[in-house]
Amino acid sequence: MGAIRRSKTKRRERDVDQVHSDLRNPRQLEQHKALIPDEDRPGLGKFYCVECAKYFESAFSQEHHLTGKRHKRRVRFLKEAPYSQAEADAAVGVGVQSFTAKVLKAKKEEELGQKEMEIDIEL
Repeated sequence: MGAIRRSKTKRRERDVDQVHSDLRNPRQLEQHKALIPDEDRPGLGKFYCVECAKYFESAFSQEHHLTGKRHKRRVRFLKEAPYSQAEADAAVGVGVQSFTAKVLKAKKEEELGQKEMEIDIEL
């Protein structure tokens, strides 16, 4: 019974929402990208995949990981925004009007941004 729990927690990875918050926080991102040798990490902490929150022994193993299915799937999941508390409340029926107003506002801003990009491309 104890061995099963140990193996489950041993291979535990950071969740997508945790990695998403790491990518939005520049301080956290710089901390992972810093090339300070760390004896406790594989490869002295030099080879790190930000999207998967994983350290590698060598540059070759990191490059192999970057071409793999698990990494590509993780990147695809990170392109989507994680669920927020407001979205969860709206699903239950609390604060639906304020949530839909925020969604409509975000869509309008996105459409304006796309139109500006089209204008810049034409010039």
